[in-house]
Amino acid sequence: MDCSTLYTHITLYSSEEEATEKPGQGCFVSGICLEGADWDLVENGCLVRSKPKMLLVQLPILKVIPIEAHCLKLQNTLRTPVYTTSMRRNAMGVGLVFEADLFTTKHVSHWVPLQLSSSLLLFR
Repeated sequence: MDCSTLYTHITLYSSEEEATEKPGQGCFVSGICLEGADWDLVENGCLVRSKPKMLLVQLPILKVIPIEAHCLKLQNTLRTPVYTTSMRRNAMGVGLVFEADLFTTKHVSHWVPLQLSSSLLLFR
């Protein structure tokens, strides 16, 4: 397990109904909200600054693929933590699920002050 990691890719699917076929590898994950930024699905398919007064935006469906860590070569990508809640952890300090790889046209240092993160929306 120490040699493996998760690679994520934002798909063009904005809802579960659009993802009709199973992925060849990995799985699709929906219900992830982005905090501190927005996702430009139309023009570049990348992170952009959030719109005024928009704290959370829902990401398109994410494709998650397990891969050997030494095979993962990322460029123009921000590894963003995905937590179980927007509080980022529970009382026991547990909350990180995985890190999502989000494409960006800006340098990583642009996003650090914004404390960018993602949260899973859990429906009951």
